[in-house]
Amino acid sequence: MLRYLQVGFNPLNGGLPDSIGNLSSTIENFHIEDAHINGPIPRGLLNMSGLIALSLGENNLAGSIPSDVVKLEQLQGLYVNNNKLQGHIPEAVCHLSNLVQLSLGGNELFGLIPECLGNLSMLQAIILSSNKFSSKIPLSMWKMSSLLYLIMSQNSIEGEVPQDIGGLKAIVGLDLSGSIPLSFANLISLEYLDLSLNVLSEDVIPSGGVFANSTLQSFIGNKGLCGMHIMEIPACAITTTGQQSKSKKLVLKIVIPVVAASFLIFLFAIVWIMKRRKKANSKDVEKVPEIRTYQLVSYHEIQQATNNFDGSNLIGVGGSGSVYKGTLSSGTVVAIKVLDLQNEEVCKRFDTECEVMRNVRHRNLIPVITTCSSEYIRAFVLQYMPSGSLERWLYIEDCHLNLLQRVTIILDVAQAIEYLHHGHDTPIVHCDLKPANVLLDEEMVAHVGDFGISKILAASKSMAHTETLGTLGYIAPEYGLEGRVSSSGDVYSYGIMMIEVLTKRRPTDDEIFNENLGLRQWIRQSFPKTIMEVVDVNFIHEEEHFNSKSEICIGSMMELALDCTKEMPESRITMRDVVKRLDKIKNTYLGT
Repeated sequence: MLRYLQVGFNPLNGGLPDSIGNLSSTIENFHIEDAHINGPIPRGLLNMSGLIALSLGENNLAGSIPSDVVKLEQLQGLYVNNNKLQGHIPEAVCHLSNLVQLSLGGNELFGLIPECLGNLSMLQAIILSSNKFSSKIPLSMWKMSSLLYLIMSQNSIEGEVPQDIGGLKAIVGLDLSGSIPLSFANLISLEYLDLSLNVLSEDVIPSGGVFANSTLQSFIGNKGLCGMHIMEIPACAITTTGQQSKSKKLVLKIVIPVVAASFLIFLFAIVWIMKRRKKANSKDVEKVPEIRTYQLVSYHEIQQATNNFDGSNLIGVGGSGSVYKGTLSSGTVVAIKVLDLQNEEVCKRFDTECEVMRNVRHRNLIPVITTCSSEYIRAFVLQYMPSGSLERWLYIEDCHLNLLQRVTIILDVAQAIEYLHHGHDTPIVHCDLKPANVLLDEEMVAHVGDFGISKILAASKSMAHTETLGTLGYIAPEYGLEGRVSSSGDVYSYGIMMIEVLTKRRPTDDEIFNENLGLRQWIRQSFPKTIMEVVDVNFIHEEEHFNSKSEICIGSMMELALDCTKEMPESRITMRDVVKRLDKIKNTYLGT
C-alpha cells in the first residue's frame, strides 16, 4: 500500500535497478532528486502505473527518455531536469494526457520539439531550457491557453516568435529566444519575461504592455537592442538612411558587454547566496515534497462533486463564501471553498490566497489541491478535514478536548505560524488567526487555513499597512487602530486564541467582556493565584489524571499567552520562542 517514496538529497551513489518497479503499483510520488544516481532510467520504474509525480532531477542519469513512459497514464509531474539525458523527446510523452508539469531542462536533448506537446491541454509548465534543441517552437504551443510557464532558453531555437504568442492568455513566466513581436502586449497575465543571453539585434524594445516595468537584466546578452524607457539601454538613434549611427554602434560594442558581464557576476552572486540561505533554512523546516501536482478541475466537475452545490454537502458559511464537501471524479473526498463573486473584496482575497499558497508547504497548513477560476466561480479545492474546526470542538455540546489534545493543537498551530514567519526570506503574516480557521484531520492534527487577507512582507521591511481588518477580538491593538501589519500581530492573535482554547471563552463574549474588560485583562487579573477558576471546567472534571502537574502546565500556558498578548508589539515574543516554550511545557508536564 506504499504511496509516497522520498529518498532524495541522499548520497546514494549508484544506479537504479529494474527491480525497483516491483515495489508497488500504488506509489503516487517517487522522489529521488539530487541523490547521485547514474546510469539509464530503468524501464522497471515505468511499471509504477499509479505514479502521479516522478522526480529524478539533479542526478547523473544518462541515455534517453524511454518510450515506455506512456505506461504512466496517471502521471501529472515529470521532472528529469539537470541530468545527462540525450536523444529526442519521444512522442510517447504526448500520450500522458494528465501531465501538468514537464521539466526536462539541463540535459543534452536535441532534435525536434514534438508538435503534439501542444495537444496536452492540462499542461501548465514546460521547461526545456539548456538543451540542444534546434527546431522551431511548434505552432501548437502558442494555442495552449492554460500554460503558465514556458522556459526554452539556452537552446538553438530557429525562427521568430510568431504573432500567435498572444494566445498564451494565462502565461506567467516566459523565457525563450526570438524576436519581439508587438503581440507580447496581449500577455496580460505575464509576471516576468527573460530574453537574456540570446543574439537579438535591430529590435526596438516596446514601451507598453508587459515591457513598461522591464529592466536591463531581462535583455543582457542581446547587443543590438535599443529603447527609450530603460535607462541603461541606449535610445534608438536612426540616421537618414534608417540605420543606427556608427557612434551608437561603437557604444553598444563596448558598453553592453561590460554591463552584461557585471550583471552576470552580480546574478551569480545572488544565486549563490540564495542557495546558501535555502540550505540553512531547510534544516529548520520539515521536509515535504518539493513539488506535488494535481489534476486541474473545471467548474463542471466542481458542480458534479458537490451534487450541484446541494445543501446536504454544505459544511459551513462565512463572510467570503461557502464551503462544501465534495467527491472528485477520481474518488478523492475534498472540501471546496466557493467564494462570493458579488463581493469585489472577496475576489481580491482569492488572488492574495493564491499568491500565498503558491509559496508555502507545511504539515500544519491546510493543503490546497488546486483552484478553479472562471467567469462563473472562484474556488479552492482543499484537503478534506473530517474532524472539523477547532471552534466546533470548543463550542459544540458533544465535542470535548482533554488537556493533552488542547496543548497539542496549540503547538501544531504555533509550528504553522512559525513557518510562515521564519521559513522564508519574505515573512508571511496570516492576519486572521482564530479557532474557525484551524481545522483538524482524522488524527486530530491541526491545520491553519484561510489566507484571504494575509500579507507577504517585503524582504526589506518588517511591517506593512492595511485597511483590511481581521476578526474583532483577535486583532492586535496596533493593527486595529493604525493598520500596522507585522508578525507580532499574529503573535497577539495566537495568544488570544490560546487563552480561548484553555478557557472556552470567546474574546467577544458580551456576558463577561466590555470596553473596560477584555479577555486578556480577565486572565491577567486571575494570574497566577486563581487561574484555575477561569479555566474550562469540562476538561478538568473529565480529566482522569488531572493533578498538580496539570495545573502547572495550565499556568505555564497562560503565562505564555500573556507574553504573546502584551500591549506593545516590540514586547511580544516571537513564534520561534513560542514553539520552544510549548515543546518544553508539553514534554515536562504531559510526558510526550
